[in-house]
Amino acid sequence: MSESFRTTPADQPWSSSPRPGNGHQNAFGEPAPPEDDGSGEAGKVVLAGVLGGLLSAAGYLIYRRLPDEQKERLQSQVRSIVQQRITEIRQNFNI
Repeated sequence: MSESFRTTPADQPWSSSPRPGNGHQNAFGEPAPPEDDGSGEAGKVVLAGVLGGLLSAAGYLIYRRLPDEQKERLQSQVRSIVQQRITEIRQNFNI
């Protein structure tokens, strides 16, 4: 922006607030709060992914050691649950 288009004198700062914002204002004309960089959220996502991976690995190790009868029972239970969920989704969307 050129100094010739400036509405305030050159010796005054662009922002009169002690904590200049990002140029956006809320509905009341107040500057928007500074945006968070999201590093805390990224850490939580990574932690959740690592914990999920560990739990699934532990579950797989336990499943591998089950007798065949229990594996078959688990497989049939999972199939029936998935079929019920698919039926419920189809009913919700009228497919």
